[in-house]
Amino acid sequence: QVQPVESGGGLVQAGGSLRLSCAASRRSFSEYAMGWFRQAPGKEREFVASISWSATSTYYADSVKGRFTISRDNAKNTVYLQMNNLKPEDTAVYLCAARFGVLPRPPGQYDYWGQGTQVTVFS
Repeated sequence: QVQPVESGGGLVQAGGSLRLSCAASRRSFSEYAMGWFRQAPGKEREFVASISWSATSTYYADSVKGRFTISRDNAKNTVYLQMNNLKPEDTAVYLCAARFGVLPRPPGQYDYWGQGTQVTVFS
């Protein structure tokens, strides 16, 4: 079982950047596809980005393409979400999720979820 734990959220002005981290406590972390999702108040949870276990494949939501980058360091059991040029509409709780094996097409089904980290972008 993988237990994702997110960190790195905060308050940032529009146009700024944040880097989210998701640490997963399992030695076989490298066998898991990882995804980032977000949920704003009153809205459905939505897919943001995902990455295969080998980092050779990634997917992005259209709304974040060109601004967000997902990456992973299997030696550190950590996946990252670099968020640049943030907009107020990016404000949400960002959740990290894990799925054993093959990276699914978005949004995909994930088995393990973190508690989330709040990102607030003000103009």
